[in-house]
Amino acid sequence: QVQLVESGGDLVQAGGSLRLSCAASGRIFSIDVMGWYRQAPGKQRELVAIITGGDSTNYAGSVKGRFTVSRDNAKNTVYLQMNSLKPEDTAVYYCNLVRAVREYWGQGTQVTVSS
Repeated sequence: QVQLVESGGDLVQAGGSLRLSCAASGRIFSIDVMGWYRQAPGKQRELVAIITGGDSTNYAGSVKGRFTVSRDNAKNTVYLQMNSLKPEDTAVYYCNLVRAVREYWGQGTQVTVSS
């Protein structure tokens, strides 16, 4: 069983930056695919960014060039650096880990971007 705990969400003005962190309760392995999703009020949860054990990344088109996902396996942590934030980035951000056929989610952290 893996527990994921997100942190770093906050209220920020448009154009600002935030760094989200997701700490796993146990080791993360190179086979783990980790990612960030978000859910805005009244909308479905959507992929923001994912990163594989080999550090291959994939981003949603709406955040490409502004957000950067990274992972530190030694610290069992994945990060999401968010720059040039926009009001439409406002959402609850969730950490996700996929290991073989199992999937784990964090509880989420609120990001609010004011205009």
